[in-house]
Amino acid sequence: MGANAQTSVPAFTAGQVLTAAQVTQINTGIPVFASSTERDAAFGGTGEKTLAEGQMAYLEDTNATQYYDGSSWAAVAGGKIVQVVRATDSTARSTSSTSFVDASISVTITPTSASNDILLIWSGNAVLGGGSSLRRGFLQITDSSNVAIEGAESTTLGINTNVSNYAGFALIAFDSPATTSATTYKGRFKAETSGSTDLNSSGASIGQMFALEISA
Repeated sequence: MGANAQTSVPAFTAGQVLTAAQVTQINTGIPVFASSTERDAAFGGTGEKTLAEGQMAYLEDTNATQYYDGSSWAAVAGGKIVQVVRATDSTARSTSSTSFVDASISVTITPTSASNDILLIWSGNAVLGGGSSLRRGFLQITDSSNVAIEGAESTTLGINTNVSNYAGFALIAFDSPATTSATTYKGRFKAETSGSTDLNSSGASIGQMFALEISA
């Protein structure tokens, strides 16, 4: 923890004589905490201030300044990127299933505020199996229970005829998880009626998935 970090927000009583350390703590202005864990434990205990609307806090781990709106913590300045989590996968993946299966790429992000949103981006390339008819592959970004995220429910990867060709893709989705618990998102893919869909199959290709927390 930094020099200004604290683990409680004391409630002083009339006539109480403050120590030098307590005065120094007050002079830091907005209470500083190592993370949301210390922040949440700092209010409401014996001798501690009761958490109420308008309370401010600064989190060292995410460099975020927050305020309490009476029901949850929110970022002071909206519309900014609070944190970015990235995952990569360079292993070739293939499926001929006509139902969605895991593509073995996922990201886990822990939102700093339940009011914040998550922007998801999955990019890479694929090969669609050749043949005498049209070939299509499909992608989706889901939560850990395989429920598709808004904007990424069933996106066509590409169309291919007669030969196998590479198809680059960038799939974007947006979620409002309304939680400060760790949240996992993953990529899934499937083929159409026949043939196969292959990911990361160009040798040097790397699939990537990003989760960006956007302040409310």
